[in-house]
Amino acid sequence: MSTLAPTLEAFFTDRLARQRQASPHTVAAYRDTFRLLLAFVHQRSGKAPCSLDFADLDATLIGDFLTHLETHRGNSVRTRNARLAAIHSFFHFAAFAHPEHAALIQRVLAIPHKRFERALVTFLDRPEIEALLAAPDRSSFIGRRDHSLLLLAVQTGLRLSELTGLRLQDVHLGSGPHLRCFGKGRKERITPLTRQSVAVLRTWLHERGGQPDDLLFPSRLGGRLSPDAVQRLVRNYTQIAGRRQPALDAKNVTPHVLRHTNAMQLLTSGVDTSVIALWLGHESVQTTQIYLHADLSLKERALARTAPPLTKPGRYRPPDTLLAFLASL
Repeated sequence: MSTLAPTLEAFFTDRLARQRQASPHTVAAYRDTFRLLLAFVHQRSGKAPCSLDFADLDATLIGDFLTHLETHRGNSVRTRNARLAAIHSFFHFAAFAHPEHAALIQRVLAIPHKRFERALVTFLDRPEIEALLAAPDRSSFIGRRDHSLLLLAVQTGLRLSELTGLRLQDVHLGSGPHLRCFGKGRKERITPLTRQSVAVLRTWLHERGGQPDDLLFPSRLGGRLSPDAVQRLVRNYTQIAGRRQPALDAKNVTPHVLRHTNAMQLLTSGVDTSVIALWLGHESVQTTQIYLHADLSLKERALARTAPPLTKPGRYRPPDTLLAFLASL
């Protein structure tokens, strides 16, 4: 066994698990990065992963791997940067354990993250939300589960991992109904529920049954819904809803779009961005600023307040074509 293998094992068992107490999601993301990287190196060099040494993971190879992610696997720049962050974290750890490879490690750490364009967030308007919530067939158990899940996603703005990890004991429907979850960074968060959500959840909990520690939205086999399963059901119901709202066909609706939809509903209702940041569990209020950029109506109201003197407020509208023709005679 080479020096790379025990160092990589120590990185996961000692650095991530014991020292940093990284979340299961972080460990899984880092694990997937190195599974892809080691498979790439094995395909290129023919060496077994346990036989690889640090010299086999130089900056040139890491650069080729990052290019492979974008060109062959179709990963976005964000995903490419996330994979690079995992690799950087490992090499920072390796720098202390193997100073003899300092030059090679520094060249890998010098690989920069790519800049990328930040597109406006995608969100659903009220008719599109209603069409999506009406898509599940509520005559079946799975349809009623999916309807409850979609409604909760839109109303609470929970992250996908938070939504699928909810337990029956996390739902409180008495006085001050709310959900309790542990979000990103192990931060505990309480999100209030609307009357509509309370009514749907009360019916679902009665049908669901089970023990307090059971999952709120189980899979067909009783386990936790995978991210792919939730993304697939959102995509399928969006296609059904597109028959009522054709505008949905032009949108790439994902579970995270439902989170954006919740944030935009709060913003258009006049909720301050600092409150929205607390609601969504954002680490910084700056993260919530993306919704200000996406709200065209907010910008139009700002434009109306800054109209030039002696002009009527509002957007420009062309004159009637017939009157314009007569005025030109």
